[in-house]
Amino acid sequence: MRDAEQRVVLRFFPMRDAKLFAMSRYRLQPTQVQAAALLEHCRHARFVWNLAAEQSSFWKPGRGPAPGFAEQCRQLTEARAEYAWLRAGSAIVQQQALKDFARAMAQFFARTHRKPTFRRRGQNEGFRIVAFKKEDVRRLSRNVGEVKIPKVGWVRFRWSRAVPDGAKSFRVNRDQLGRWFVAFAVAPEPIARPCSGEVVGVDRGVAVSAALSTGELLRVPTLRAVERARLLKLIRQLARARKGSKRRDDVRTAIGRLRAGETARRKDWVEKVTTSLARRFDVIGVEDLRIGNMTRSARGTIEAPGRNVRQKAGLNRSILSASWGRLVMRLEDKAPGRVIKVNPAFTSQRCSVCGVVDGKARESQAAFRCRSCGHAGNADVNAAKNIEVIAAGHAVNARGGDRKTGPGNREPQLVLRPV
Repeated sequence: MRDAEQRVVLRFFPMRDAKLFAMSRYRLQPTQVQAAALLEHCRHARFVWNLAAEQSSFWKPGRGPAPGFAEQCRQLTEARAEYAWLRAGSAIVQQQALKDFARAMAQFFARTHRKPTFRRRGQNEGFRIVAFKKEDVRRLSRNVGEVKIPKVGWVRFRWSRAVPDGAKSFRVNRDQLGRWFVAFAVAPEPIARPCSGEVVGVDRGVAVSAALSTGELLRVPTLRAVERARLLKLIRQLARARKGSKRRDDVRTAIGRLRAGETARRKDWVEKVTTSLARRFDVIGVEDLRIGNMTRSARGTIEAPGRNVRQKAGLNRSILSASWGRLVMRLEDKAPGRVIKVNPAFTSQRCSVCGVVDGKARESQAAFRCRSCGHAGNADVNAAKNIEVIAAGHAVNARGGDRKTGPGNREPQLVLRPV
């Protein structure tokens, strides 16, 4: 399939959000022939996705109901019968691209995600395979396994850990460095409650990524000083390189390798922190932040241009690099029902000792000093303690009392003494 090929018009229908799944990712090791076949699957999935995105841009309120997913699949069947290049691809890959887009639109209408956009070549390359069976994966040696992909065959992958049981589908992805990965989708197992009755408050920030009410200060690992200097040098080289040259491609690959390492460190940090919190505490309190609104651009319009645009852009990058959203999302996955979102109003201005709210009590980014009782300490830890108090209040059940000591407003029970 190429850009000059004829276009097929498909319509979309927003599906209801599906159940959340966790992904166990492995490094694929395809041959050159298999890599070319995988790229063809990615092209087909991207082509169908972009057709659905283009069709969604034409739809407006008042034009009648959109067709259902079954109708969408019938249109795809007609298109596959007419165009040989589309028929040569996998029907599963193309249908799942439509389903992924429909799910993305449903999440957009639910105001949990942004509106899906067009996919570009080299970005978000991948496809999903369903109807996965246990016999479609096998182990060859201690560190090597194979997975069966439609119209590609058996593709080897690195057996870094056991493939989870109960997987019904998997996704194949290709990153910007050209590396292939396979991820098996399984329902995540929640971490057992420690039953210790302990509550913790988590305050998310920029200088300190996560401050706990216990006094712990956690920071997301970033690039080292040497790596930051190398990244700045590469960005300058990229600006001077001629477009389409081999030197420019090499510089882009080097930049992608540095950024991929930073992203991997950030995800690893989030997984370790969330697992630790879910194992140590019964209730975890976090602020209910609107991250999308907080990271909105301040450029404004031509008629009303924004102010301090560069400073706001730097703050937005710092917030996004701190993984605020991913931290809470993984906490809710690992500790369902135990994560309580509290109102963030005045949590950073209220004294955790006397409860007085004072806008001038925060002397700096890290220093907090109450002018009423004289309490002084770290500002982020003080905010985390306030979050803990609010979360503990929400954790009280309807009959009063906390979860450790039991209900406090229960009527006296009749106790029969032995005769």
